[in-house]
Amino acid sequence: MTEKPTLGYIGTGLMGAPMATRLIEAGNTVTVWNRTAAKAQPLVDRGAKLGDSPADVAVKSDIVFMCLTDTKAVHEAVFGENGVASGARKGSVLVDFSSIQPDATREMAKRLKAETGMEWIDAPVSGGVPGAEAGTLAIMAGGSQDSFDRVEPSVMQMAARFTLMGPVGAGQTTKLCNQVIVGCTMAVLAEAARLATNAGVDAARLPEALAGGFADSKPLQLFVPRMVNAQHEPPLGHVYTMLKDLDSVCDLARSCTSPVPFTSLAAEQFRLLTVRGGETADALEIFKLSAPTKF
Repeated sequence: MTEKPTLGYIGTGLMGAPMATRLIEAGNTVTVWNRTAAKAQPLVDRGAKLGDSPADVAVKSDIVFMCLTDTKAVHEAVFGENGVASGARKGSVLVDFSSIQPDATREMAKRLKAETGMEWIDAPVSGGVPGAEAGTLAIMAGGSQDSFDRVEPSVMQMAARFTLMGPVGAGQTTKLCNQVIVGCTMAVLAEAARLATNAGVDAARLPEALAGGFADSKPLQLFVPRMVNAQHEPPLGHVYTMLKDLDSVCDLARSCTSPVPFTSLAAEQFRLLTVRGGETADALEIFKLSAPTKF
């Protein structure tokens, strides 16, 4: 019987906490760390070990999972003081679930391998908090086939789908394609729901009425009821995260001369939501932007 790898999890926030919980409940040895230690305490109460730093997590883990807010946070956790690179072991693997820029991912992966021998898999996720809690996430990966094969059994304890899309950076690029679809869909669904409301139709019944037709989709069924009923707790995702990703799409598109007119428009709508509702507003509050009353 093959011995289970020891696991680490860095970043126990909105997505990281339920993902790490699934690893703990599957019987793994898991060491966790979060910048705000109190957010990791519930995982310790469930049986995880609390790491002193990202470096400490790396020392104790064959596979280190990480889920952080942006490129800056990832760089700090890996190469900052007492970062992963300080404790990395040759042959271990870092799996980054964060959604960050593909170029930055490739640069950091190359540096980590050169300095420590630790492999890097970029593995951004889709499915939101409900998917993290249910273990139904779709995870798109970039990295070597060997590293992917080594981490796949552990990742599949948190996901329904784990797909290797190419070398390091390919996972992040695929996630940006995902965000094009999700971000633009949110904007379009908000527009349709507002049209229904303003025209005197119960927008809350759109998912029922359109089920099974060409307009049906998981976002329609999940997002529209939350929009029209102002159900934003717990948030499916902060507007900061969506805007960060859509801006990254626009950056990538410029670098490869790929037109993204709909993404650019959606990004500006989420930027307006940020100004009006703050960075931690639920991204689905985009529905409020077209409301006839004050935000």
